Amino acid sequence: MAYKRIIIGDQEIKIPKLSLGVFPLIGIFLVLWLLTGIYVVGPDEVGVVQTLGKYSRAAQSGLNYHFPYPIEKVSTPKVTEVKRIEIGFRTVGKNQYQTIARESLMLTGDENIVDAEMIVQYRIKDPVAYTFNFIEPELTVRQAGEASLRTVIGKNNIDEALTSGKFMIQEEAKELIQAILDKYKTGILVVAVQLQDVSPPEQVIAAFKDVASAKEDKNRMINQAEGYRNDVIPKARGEAQAQIREAEGYKEARIARAEGDVSKFNAVLKEYRKSKEVTETRMFLETAEEILSNREKIIVPDGKEGSNLINLLNLKAKEGN
Repeated sequence: MAYKRIIIGDQEIKIPKLSLGVFPLIGIFLVLWLLTGIYVVGPDEVGVVQTLGKYSRAAQSGLNYHFPYPIEKVSTPKVTEVKRIEIGFRTVGKNQYQTIARESLMLTGDENIVDAEMIVQYRIKDPVAYTFNFIEPELTVRQAGEASLRTVIGKNNIDEALTSGKFMIQEEAKELIQAILDKYKTGILVVAVQLQDVSPPEQVIAAFKDVASAKEDKNRMINQAEGYRNDVIPKARGEAQAQIREAEGYKEARIARAEGDVSKFNAVLKEYRKSKEVTETRMFLETAEEILSNREKIIVPDGKEGSNLINLLNLKAKEGN
C-alpha cells in the first residue's frame, strides 16, 4: 500500500493513500452499521430509546428502528411480566427451599424473635423510570421488602404475628413497600405480598407449640361452654314463656268460669226472689239428681200403714259381710 509522508515539526507521519477501491468497502460497512438499528419490541414489552444516553422516546410492540450505537440504544423491559422476590428463603430446586436466617429473623413488638418468610410479586408500571432511576431492581425490591416486613412485624406482638394478624401484616407490608418504591420513583407496582411462614426460632419452637396447644384447648373449652350456654338459655327462655302462657291461659279460664258462676248465681237469685219455694224445690231436686246419679239406691218404707212398697232383701252385699 502506498503511503503519503507528512512532516509535522520534527516528526514524520505516514498516511496511506486511499484508492477508489476503498469506498465500496466503507459503503458496505455503513449499510451494515445502519441495519443494526433495526429491533423488535415484543407484545409484552416497551422499547425505551436513549439518544446519546438520554431518554428520547418509547417504542411500542412490533418492528422499530433507531440510530445505531453509539448514537442511540434501546432497552425492552417486560412490562406485563410479574416478577417474584423471595425474602427469608430461596428456592434451590423443585420443592426445595433454603432459609436465609439473616433476612428471616425479626423482632416483634413485645421483644420476641420470629422467623418470617415472605414473597413479593411486582411488575413494571413505568418503563422509563424503571430504566433510568435506579439499578439492580431485584436487590432494591428485596431490601425494601425486608425493611417493610421488619417494620410491620415490630409493630405487632408475637401472637398476632403467628396467628390472627398475618393478613393485616401482609397488607401493611404491601402498602409500605409500594410507598418506598414510589418515593424513589422506581416505576414498580407491587402486585401481591404473601407471608409464606411465620414461626418461632427453631431453638424454642417446642415451647411455642406447647403454648399454642394450651391456647387451643382454652379456646375449645370456651367454645364448648358458649355452645352449651347458647343451647340451654333458649330452652329455658322457651320453657319460661310456655309456663307464662299456660298461667295466663289458666287465669283467663278461671276468670271466665268465675264470671259464668256469678252470672248463673245472679240468674238463680233473680228467680229465687220471684218464687222462693219453687226455686228451693227445684234446686233440691237438681242437687239430689246430681248426687244420686250413678249410685245404687235402696228405698226404705216409712212404716206407715197402707204403704204399697215391697220390702227387698239386698242380695248384692259383698261376701264376708
